[in-house]
Amino acid sequence: MIETTTFEALGVSPDLIGALAETGITAPFAIQNLTIGDGIAGRDVCGKAKTGSGKTLAFGLPMLQRVSVAQPKRPTGMILVPTRELAVQVKDALSPLGKATGVRVKAMYGGVSMDPQIDALRKGVEIIVGTPGRLIDLLERGEMELSAIEVMVLDEADRMADMGFMPQVQKILYRTTGPHQTMLFSATLDGAVDRLVQKYMVDPVFHEVESDEPTVEQMRHHFLHVHQMDKVKVAAAIANSVDRTMIFRSTKRGADKLVDQLEGVGVRAGAIHGDLRQAAREKALADFASGRLKVLVATDVAARGIHVDGVDVVIHYDPSHDHKDYLHRSGRTARAGEQGVAVTLMLYNQENEVRVVMRRLRLDQPIVEIFSNDPRLADLRGWDPTA
Repeated sequence: MIETTTFEALGVSPDLIGALAETGITAPFAIQNLTIGDGIAGRDVCGKAKTGSGKTLAFGLPMLQRVSVAQPKRPTGMILVPTRELAVQVKDALSPLGKATGVRVKAMYGGVSMDPQIDALRKGVEIIVGTPGRLIDLLERGEMELSAIEVMVLDEADRMADMGFMPQVQKILYRTTGPHQTMLFSATLDGAVDRLVQKYMVDPVFHEVESDEPTVEQMRHHFLHVHQMDKVKVAAAIANSVDRTMIFRSTKRGADKLVDQLEGVGVRAGAIHGDLRQAAREKALADFASGRLKVLVATDVAARGIHVDGVDVVIHYDPSHDHKDYLHRSGRTARAGEQGVAVTLMLYNQENEVRVVMRRLRLDQPIVEIFSNDPRLADLRGWDPTA
């Protein structure tokens, strides 16, 4: 059991505490409670933590407090992330806090013009939040150099390994030649991630929060047998009963088609997948986070690293193929201790595959046939299918 404490007791500066309070954050999450003190002290830190556990502030607060003023092209802090979406989210979380302490934070990733990023580097920016490919491009153009880096963070290191970024990550770490602190956060600390720890970290302190992983018990699960002609209307009925719904589809074309179908029945929806331009992906995510869109339809790869607070329901429009995918998708709605709702919509020919996933999750509950006019769809959190 981790004892709760305060940001002040962890050594966070009054300026940052004030800025946190303005955003409604007054007490640290478990992973922050464990790691911030060591981070501020300058220790190398390994944190085992999932997206949504509060790890951005776990590394962000020590970094904001410790980095020096940057000279042109010589950032003093760097955060490596696997996806463009995560780069934007980390930047958005840290920028307002940076303003309170005079620390500039800039996201740098591919898919957009390099010119504004080069301009920011030439003016001087303390903290870069970036994807490995774009950072390598900037390094090789001579627009950035890493000898002044004081704090290096690897966020979601396991995902960077899964997505094939380890050669670029190692190239960046190899070129970070000055004395610096390294903080690494990952859902797993084995394989390629462990090799990074062994090679690039000095006497790291390890912290793990066991409750980070969304568990089966943190969610209400519904497995619904629907009919093909009624399936879109069932999804719409669920979405209309809550504020935010995230829907997973297995293909990019399927995601786009479902957005059109939902719009056709009066539900505002946006898609996020790899074929969309970066600006379109960012707009859909921002509109969903702000409440302008009720529904975000995502493919699995595009959804990696996305963290949106207040997702009421996750719908598996195309059922998950295995229990790990199911938990990863469903965990979007079970954040920071909130109970989530996960709904699987299945057709007749998908039942056997869904039952395999249910067995592996040890979920013993009925599959319920349902139609879009069923009043139970309006209160999925209150409906216990096992009762």
